[in-house]
Amino acid sequence: MKDAKLPQERQEDYAHQREKTKKASVCTGEGLKRALEASTAWLERHAEAVNALNVYPVPDGDTGTNMLLTMRAALEEIGRRSSNHSASAVIQAVSYGSLMGARGNSGVILSQLFRGMARVLNNDSFTAKELAAAMREGAITAYKGVIKPVEGTILTVAREAAEAAVAAAEEDDDILYVLERVVMEAKRSVDKTPSLLPVLREAGVVDAGGQGLFIILEGALRFLRGEAVELAPEVEAVARLEVFEEQEYGYDTQFVIKGENLNVEEIREAISKMGDSVLVVGDSHTVKVHVHTDEPGTPLNYAVRLGSLTDIVIENMQEQYREFARGAKAAVAAPAQAPLIAEEMGMIATVVVAPGAGLARVFESLGASAIVPGGQTMNPSTQELLEAIESLKADKVIVLPNNPNIIPVAQQARELSRKEVAVVPTKTIPQGISALLALNYQEDLEANVEIMTRAAQGVRTAEITRATRAVQIEGVSVEKGEVIGLLDGKLTASGRTLEEVVWEMLRQMRADECEVITLYYGEAVEGAEAEKLADEIRAAYPDQEVELIEGGQPHYHYIISAE
Repeated sequence: MKDAKLPQERQEDYAHQREKTKKASVCTGEGLKRALEASTAWLERHAEAVNALNVYPVPDGDTGTNMLLTMRAALEEIGRRSSNHSASAVIQAVSYGSLMGARGNSGVILSQLFRGMARVLNNDSFTAKELAAAMREGAITAYKGVIKPVEGTILTVAREAAEAAVAAAEEDDDILYVLERVVMEAKRSVDKTPSLLPVLREAGVVDAGGQGLFIILEGALRFLRGEAVELAPEVEAVARLEVFEEQEYGYDTQFVIKGENLNVEEIREAISKMGDSVLVVGDSHTVKVHVHTDEPGTPLNYAVRLGSLTDIVIENMQEQYREFARGAKAAVAAPAQAPLIAEEMGMIATVVVAPGAGLARVFESLGASAIVPGGQTMNPSTQELLEAIESLKADKVIVLPNNPNIIPVAQQARELSRKEVAVVPTKTIPQGISALLALNYQEDLEANVEIMTRAAQGVRTAEITRATRAVQIEGVSVEKGEVIGLLDGKLTASGRTLEEVVWEMLRQMRADECEVITLYYGEAVEGAEAEKLADEIRAAYPDQEVELIEGGQPHYHYIISAE
């Protein structure tokens, strides 16, 4: 049956494709697995384009990357399970894998879609009507998982695609026909997201999460038609060329020393000379060591003279980085690393997310119990946060996401943990630092959440970067390549130079009414350049305390806090 709402040429195209494809009234688990593999490959090919669909023209879009890594985690879980590839077993693996591997808001919603589908697909295979029912349950589950659902997002696309599936399944029991209708409706739904969300219309983009979901569905349709979805070799080559010239990484080396009369301070001092990101904790009998080094044999040779070694883990961070970044050639992400575990200072432990070695050192100095690398373009997964939570000795844990896109993942990790976990919804690094400083080990978990949330809300944050495209939004006109400033997450300034925008952001933050101004300079800023700017700010604001800290964060030249 033809859809009268579609252009005639599109109807004829789909009809022609159906003529060439054998009708499929039932899909097996193996078919579902291969369709998901095709979806992931198709998304991999388009992840960069999805990343670019930011409302603001910032260089750290990560929706495509997050959805891609979530899909990969789902496929990996299928591979880890037994040879039982019934439809039920496959979707259950996908549900669990995407749950644990979810990154960012889009990844969490994608995992909820699969979770809902897993409730319906309970047999060895499924029909078109069962597929439609599963998609409908997926959309319902995703909506329930969001506290304040917003139309014009991936949720709308999921719901309207599911409605199209139900209607199509009533007309024809051909799974290909149903999926064609689903993909066409998903495309229509994506195209109208700007009419539902004014901020999208003003920015001239469609919803990134919705576009990612459309691409996933389209990849499955291409598989059913027998069309190619593989990532083009020339795209892979460009990705390697652009990403891996950034920097080289060594080896993430971890081990435990067991012995007698071990001197933790001496071991820490010795290991510190062998690499960076050093963490040495323990007592006279057991010492845990974590270090990033180009020569992992050096700390191991030293440690073996002190006692017996156990739990030795050596990971090539360059290879980890390649795997992480392969999905989006423009995304410059940090290597996947184990969290840095610090000794817990009280009954309540803290897990903090931080981008950049400098910011990690700041949080470590403030007593963070575990530091998980992450931020924009490198959102940690649910599993990574959960492992950090579970690795701590304390039964009560507070998580500081320090990024709005990581908050849903932190909340998902909280639900999965066996411990009593609270998430303080910090959206910026300065908010996280202020919250951590407010932690009172004499108070209980509930009181600390209130104290830390209040402290975070008392900080204003400015972020300085360069625009990736021209746009006029919220009264600010921006040209591609210009310096832009975001105040508490909203674009409020643009200019030709970093200094010009920094001064404007200080004015907008009412820095003259604050007590402390802190500048965290990023990896693209030279220390001497940052020192000069800090001295100028001190001269202009003599009544304020001005601090300068090497943050090492990617993408953002400066993060400024005023409190």
